Amino acid sequence: MTENRPEIHAALQNLPHMAGVTEDSYVTTRLGGLTNLVYRVETDREKLIVRIPGEGTENYIDRAVELHNARAAARAGVSAKVLWADSAGGVMISQYIDKSVTMTPEQFRSRAGAPGRAGSGLRKLHQSGEVFEFRFELFAMIDDYLKILADKNAELPDGYREIVRAAEPVKQALAANPAALAPCHCDPLCENFLDEGSVMWIVDWEYSGMNDPAWDLGDLSVEGEFSDLQDLQMLRAYYGTEPDAAQMGRVVIYKAMCDLLWTLWGLIQHADGNEAEDFWAYATGRFERCKTLMQSNEFAGYLAAIG
Repeated sequence: MTENRPEIHAALQNLPHMAGVTEDSYVTTRLGGLTNLVYRVETDREKLIVRIPGEGTENYIDRAVELHNARAAARAGVSAKVLWADSAGGVMISQYIDKSVTMTPEQFRSRAGAPGRAGSGLRKLHQSGEVFEFRFELFAMIDDYLKILADKNAELPDGYREIVRAAEPVKQALAANPAALAPCHCDPLCENFLDEGSVMWIVDWEYSGMNDPAWDLGDLSVEGEFSDLQDLQMLRAYYGTEPDAAQMGRVVIYKAMCDLLWTLWGLIQHADGNEAEDFWAYATGRFERCKTLMQSNEFAGYLAAIG
């Protein structure tokens, strides 16, 4: 029997055409997810996605904001339609995007044109004119995550606070050269991209908000372990031309900053006992990559370019 089957069944009752169905009338399959439980539900006439929120996520996810943004992303034509959701508890049912491949770093390397399709999808989102609730503020979120970890009396990697202080020039440069805010995904894991071969769909809007669009580009590059050529494919599709020094600098700066932030996210998962993966290794690995980039000889040049 599928774990959480009672919760899945209770959620399905909220769809008018599913009210009163019996549990033997559909099949559930557990899909991916690091913090949530995601299931494909198949009947004889349709497929659905049911998302059950993970334990502890209520401490850092506003489900009402997520729902608003998920619906806006669907209107923008880049995401699946939300069919029903509990805006307080976080259970969500959405359409299943059929004939698509869930992306991974390897899929981004092997599927021809995939980085470009992702860049086009992000451009469509950013230029949609939709307004997301929540302002994704990098350094405020770092402070918030540090507070959560302090409340949990959790361990930080050696040198983390020193690197946060070393990022102060980045904070100042971004404040002095602000980008026009756009609706952004803000957590572009490869697995949040679904490729149909001609269109790249984007799902999972838990961390979404109004943000500097370059964040999504830099973060996806890191998550996808993109090569320089893949970066260019993504950025050419996104900008419609070769990226200039300022555009490239901004993307590279956010590569470091996303690792700085998601290090803390990983430490929260570790402190919460999330066993989806080794989150201590995840966090320390990201932190080391952040340090390497920020301490490289080229980093100062990228920072100067955004001005």
